[in-house]
Amino acid sequence: MGSMKRPPSSQDPLDSEIEMVDEVNAQDNESGKDSHENTLASASSHSLKSMERRKKRKALDKERHLIEAEGQPKAKKPSEGVNLADTKSVPSLASADHPGLHVNLFRDLASADSLVREAAAKSLVVELCDLQKAYEMKKGEVDDDGAAQLEAEKDDGLENCSPSLRYAIRRLIRGVSSSRECARQGFALGLSAVMGTIPSIKLSSVMKLISDLLEVSSSMRGQEAKDYLLGRLFAYGSLARSGRIIRDWESNIDSLAIKDFTSHVISLAGKKRYLSEPAVSLILEMVEKLPSEALLTEVLKAPGIQEFFKRAAEVGDPDALYLALKMQERIQVDAEVFGKLLPHPFNAENFFNRDHLLYLANCFKESTFCLPRVHSLWPVMVNLLTSEMTAHAEDLVRATSSKKQKKNRKGSSAEDTSKNIQCFHEVVIEGSLLESSHDRKLLAFHILLLIIPKLPVSCIKVVLSNKLVHCLLDILSNKDSWLYSASHHFMKELVDLVGDDNDHLVSVITSLQKHSSGKFDSITKTQAVKELVAKFNTVPGCLLFVQNLMSLFVDEGAVRDEPSDQSQTTDENSDLCSLEDKEPPTSGNMDSLKNWVIDTMPRVLKNLKVNYDANSLPHTEIVEHIEAKFRVQTEITKFLAVQGLFSASLGTEITSFELQEKFKWPKAAISSSLCRMCIEKLQSLLEDAQRVESLNLSSGIEFNDLGSYFMCFLNTLYNIPSVSLYRTLTSEDEKAFKKLLAMESRLSQEERKNRPRLDANKLHAFRYLLIQLLLQVFAHPGEFSEAALELVICCNKAFPATAVNGGFSDDEEEDANDVPDLMDVLVETLLSLLPQSSGPLCFAVEQVFKSFCDDITDDGILQMLRVVKKDLKRPRRPLASSDEDEDDEDDFLGIEEAEEMNEIGTDDAVDSDGHADVSDGLHGSEASDEEVTKISGDSIDIDEVETNTELSKSNEEILSSDDSDDDMDDDAMFRMDSYLARIFKERKISGSDTAQSQLIPFKLRVLSLLEIYLQKNPGKPQVLMIYSYLARAYVNSHKAEGGEQLKQRIGGILQKKIFKAKDYPKGDNIQLPDLEVLLEKSLKLASLSRYKTVSSFAKNSTFWLLKIIQSRNFSKAELGSVVKIFRTILADCLSKKRFHGAGFIKDVVRRHQWLGLRLLGFLLKRCRRLKSNFRRLKTLDIIGCVINSCFTIRKEKEDQDVSSKSKKLNKFLGAFYDLIQELFSNMPQNKSRQTEVRRFVTRFLQTVSMLNLKTAFLNVLEPEAHARWESELGKAFHPFKMPG
Repeated sequence: MGSMKRPPSSQDPLDSEIEMVDEVNAQDNESGKDSHENTLASASSHSLKSMERRKKRKALDKERHLIEAEGQPKAKKPSEGVNLADTKSVPSLASADHPGLHVNLFRDLASADSLVREAAAKSLVVELCDLQKAYEMKKGEVDDDGAAQLEAEKDDGLENCSPSLRYAIRRLIRGVSSSRECARQGFALGLSAVMGTIPSIKLSSVMKLISDLLEVSSSMRGQEAKDYLLGRLFAYGSLARSGRIIRDWESNIDSLAIKDFTSHVISLAGKKRYLSEPAVSLILEMVEKLPSEALLTEVLKAPGIQEFFKRAAEVGDPDALYLALKMQERIQVDAEVFGKLLPHPFNAENFFNRDHLLYLANCFKESTFCLPRVHSLWPVMVNLLTSEMTAHAEDLVRATSSKKQKKNRKGSSAEDTSKNIQCFHEVVIEGSLLESSHDRKLLAFHILLLIIPKLPVSCIKVVLSNKLVHCLLDILSNKDSWLYSASHHFMKELVDLVGDDNDHLVSVITSLQKHSSGKFDSITKTQAVKELVAKFNTVPGCLLFVQNLMSLFVDEGAVRDEPSDQSQTTDENSDLCSLEDKEPPTSGNMDSLKNWVIDTMPRVLKNLKVNYDANSLPHTEIVEHIEAKFRVQTEITKFLAVQGLFSASLGTEITSFELQEKFKWPKAAISSSLCRMCIEKLQSLLEDAQRVESLNLSSGIEFNDLGSYFMCFLNTLYNIPSVSLYRTLTSEDEKAFKKLLAMESRLSQEERKNRPRLDANKLHAFRYLLIQLLLQVFAHPGEFSEAALELVICCNKAFPATAVNGGFSDDEEEDANDVPDLMDVLVETLLSLLPQSSGPLCFAVEQVFKSFCDDITDDGILQMLRVVKKDLKRPRRPLASSDEDEDDEDDFLGIEEAEEMNEIGTDDAVDSDGHADVSDGLHGSEASDEEVTKISGDSIDIDEVETNTELSKSNEEILSSDDSDDDMDDDAMFRMDSYLARIFKERKISGSDTAQSQLIPFKLRVLSLLEIYLQKNPGKPQVLMIYSYLARAYVNSHKAEGGEQLKQRIGGILQKKIFKAKDYPKGDNIQLPDLEVLLEKSLKLASLSRYKTVSSFAKNSTFWLLKIIQSRNFSKAELGSVVKIFRTILADCLSKKRFHGAGFIKDVVRRHQWLGLRLLGFLLKRCRRLKSNFRRLKTLDIIGCVINSCFTIRKEKEDQDVSSKSKKLNKFLGAFYDLIQELFSNMPQNKSRQTEVRRFVTRFLQTVSMLNLKTAFLNVLEPEAHARWESELGKAFHPFKMPG
């Protein structure tokens, strides 16, 4: 089968042979006369112009003539071991007198089915053995068989073989050069089986035939030459696997079989690169079966083998090196039989010598030709590199030698192995492969994946070198890189290979981060380092990792500033991916790496989480886990405290005899930003510890006090003369620092005394606040010293047992007579800490507030509420000014929309009667309250316009009543909060949004305190005051820009902590007038607001307020004012052309039936006076809801309900009659609305009948109205017809 470039007449040798034999036998069966002409015509159809093809054709013609000369008929016999489909069509070379050869077996050898090939090979061997035996028995007779001359050749060396066997051998040799299906495999199998079974075949003759029949001439090109070369390779492989070479040499030591075979194979290996490695594998397959002495006398003495070794390093032949290493494993040679490929004497240390590896560099580079498969050389190299280490490990397991011998051997072996690995990595991986092409980089990754699993921990850092990590950074930072997938696979395999071994994890993580300045994941956009860090889930592993991070932080010599030089990892064929935009390791190496160390160290604790549920683990296991985790916490705490708070005055290392521990600092002082980062991480660590301690305390589990440990450690280091604080404190900060230390110490002692009691929780919370504040003083000089001193004063007052000088310092004794309330001062101090505090400090503030919130006064709550209420921005729409000043505390209705103000842009659908149907058309809290209104039909009457104008004016007054704190004097502002005062002043000076952006986080933190108060005190009267302020702030947040987070936070507190709380405000301090004011404002919001969120809030607020009112059991006279408020709101709503509060009023009536009864008369009169059919039907809907809610009979109390409810309804029969008469007199033109009217009247008549008020109603019903009612209602009125 030729290539595309060959002439079209070229043909597979296997095809030509089979076709030729088929034609000869077919012609013998038909006739002898015309066989010559037909065969000649068939042969000529396949002729080629080339001289080689002509020679083959002439040889075949000669063989055909010999067959015709015999003229014997052919016997057809199925071959043994194979199923022949049609024996009649299969040519056979068997005679009637003795066995024959079935040619179809050669076809079966080319089958794609391996079973068919194996069966054909067995059958072929059986037939050839029979033919050879028959031949040897009749040797010398002329009438051998018709096929005796089929393959007659002169001087082929197979004189002792039968002609059929000679034909088969030649046929098999030619068949291995065929590329059709699996012919090459099948014919090689057949040749191997024949050579291994029939000893009369001369091995030298077969090797000569292989060279002659499969010789590649100069005229051959492309696929044809490749087929012949591969055929020779498979033929030699058949000889090697047949065992004949070994047996011939063993039978005759002077035989040249091994030398000839080796020489032929070595010669073939030099033809093409792709033949070299399989040719060497054939030699090695033979070598494995030979005794060691034969290697020296036969293989290494074979012609061409020495030249093969000598030129290997120069031309870069990895197969020669591979052969030399494999043979060296079998023999110990003193002479340089492998040339300079292997050192003399040979050992791992000499082989991996730097100079020797440089000499072999070309061999290593050229081993990439077989990619993506790794060359066989590399597993041998890796085994040699790690063999001593493996042997040493086995010796240690056996433990057969003394400890001293083990120690000496371990030291030398580890040292030699480490040196070899370092030389190998620097010369081969870095010097030869990583600095070269893409293929060689890929090969380097494959080799490293072979080496890393076998390396000791000490050598992993050698392998994951600076150049390798930078190469990975260059590739992984660019997804378009050619090697991106390979590098990504390498990292994935690396993570899997490391497994859960703590030592290997530490080595890999530190190597990757050290050479990437702590930015490996960020530059490569992977999660490799993060995944590796997450594997530390045991206390020993975490401790080991933390200790290595400390060493990495302190040891500056381990981190060299090696820039990412493109010449180190790329060539002209590589992707030039600069890391300049990805912040490569340059001048900021140290700070960047230290930054990562500081950030990573506290994260390790997250891997040690455990469920403290009493049912999940035994108590003893939980305690053990807490103690083990505490050891990790203390190590991290000490490191962060030493590096963030202190510095060594003399040198970089000090020893604390009290702590019995050494502490080290980097040689170059770290930056202030890193110190601040250490403090922040230390604060976060203490915050997490406080959270867990509170959880353990609630679960009844003893806990270790990390805060107390930290303060003891801080005091110890602070008192060491050779250690100083990392920065010089100002006089105020130093004073605050010392007082905080002293106060925390006293509180700690008092806490230990009061531990079982509740006061211990207050002491514990206050201690952590002092600790956090102490760290805050360090991080922000000059900002928190005043608050710290005030907090110390509060501690003295809150815990007199810990106070010095009766609870006052020397500076404060003179002002002791004029002292404000403790809780007010405490709240003011806590508020002053919130604006610019860190998250951990705010958490500590919340815990202190939670401990003392039961004692908070109204003034303290008002201080917090004023912060929430304060808004530095003007509303989006200008508000009308008012001369009247209203109380801010009672006014939260900041955005009651006047009808005319909000009608701009309203789009309402117009009904058939000329009145607009109103819908909100709003979606969510972000919907605008400006809608387009299209009013057509009847004009609005004068009364409605006047009512709307009055409501608009009242709303403008309410809106303008925001008593702005811009007019507050400076003293008042500073009393509220010094930070808030600074915000006000910024606003007055610049008017920018900076103050507003700072105020929102402050408000959120204050809201957290209020939420804590509401959660612990849901039934106190102060909740009503908090509600009024929060309601105002929530409503105002809808008109302010950029307050979405604040709005959601306030809304959540109102909904969850107030409206849905388990309790509600109670007590005699709650006055009805206060509730009435809040109720009126809520009703206005619910009925007028275009914001759906505000409307929903107002409705919930109304229900909540009504629940409070109902719980107080006010008298009927007192509740009259509440009813009046509802009547006023209903009157305002019903007088408007838009009315969308009917559903809300119905909900109120359903929940509070007493209110529905009180409003029924008003609704009946108002409905009768309305001129708009739309508003009249809305009112009827509300009246119908009152009827259903208030006059429905309960089955369990039927008699009692009928009696009481009939009396109530009887009072309104006249009003109902007048309303229904008005409805019938002015029926709507719209049929659907007529149906609604009739449905309402029918429902009313049913209720009258059910309450036994039929007679009373007939007395009210005028006689002339009967006909009209009957005509309108039909059958529904029949029960009320006057008897005829």
